[in-house]
Amino acid sequence: MTLSGKPFTIALSGKGGTGKTTVSSLLIRSFITMGETPVLAVDADPNANLHEALGVSVHETLGSMREEAFTRTIPPGMNRHDYVRYRFRQALVESEGFDLIAMGRPEGSGCYCFANDLLSECMGELERDYHFIVIDTEAGMEHIARGTIGKPDLLLIVSDPGARGLRTIARIREIATQLGLEPEKIQIVFNRFRGGTAPVDIGTGQPIAIIPDDTAVEDADLRATPVSLVPPNSPAKAAVSELAEKIRQMAGKRNQEKGV
Repeated sequence: MTLSGKPFTIALSGKGGTGKTTVSSLLIRSFITMGETPVLAVDADPNANLHEALGVSVHETLGSMREEAFTRTIPPGMNRHDYVRYRFRQALVESEGFDLIAMGRPEGSGCYCFANDLLSECMGELERDYHFIVIDTEAGMEHIARGTIGKPDLLLIVSDPGARGLRTIARIREIATQLGLEPEKIQIVFNRFRGGTAPVDIGTGQPIAIIPDDTAVEDADLRATPVSLVPPNSPAKAAVSELAEKIRQMAGKRNQEKGV
């Protein structure tokens, strides 16, 4: 089943060290294996490393591009608006089955409302080309709050089952609902699961996915090789593939409801 219409957007959030970048990269690879290409990968974490998990190189982020667009002379015959759009396309990393854009962070100070509006517009134009958009966000979800990446169709909160992780789930869910995300669009993913959860009430039902602790993922991290390319028999990869199928069904249902 190949989807058509507006892309289905998945944002992944969670406290540092829970493996949301690993889950993001495996999810992207799962969609590619399903034939749901192209996929747009968005690294919205200022400490960008999604490209490493996917095995590609990033030479420029949108944060640095934004600074450049407001500090250097624009080429003759081009206004600042057109220049940002042009540089946005240049910052896009193209690979087999997916493209990657890294948001980065602004390198200066001051008000960037105009630049953020341009980036939001560019993201809106870019998304037309893709079936799925997978966004690896920072825990605070600043990009969603600013509107740069819009409201996702699905927010996955990636966590370990420890008490601190579960408390983070509750905080992120509260922020997400305040930003207007419907509760059914906020789902939990337990990663590096070894069994058992802390006795903390996070006010939710069953997680949408439980990804087991996996030595293949750990080995890839230690060898500094792309974690998304772990072997097909990897338990973590299999669990994320099942998650990807659930998401594809959600996307199909959304399109049916919208008559796409």
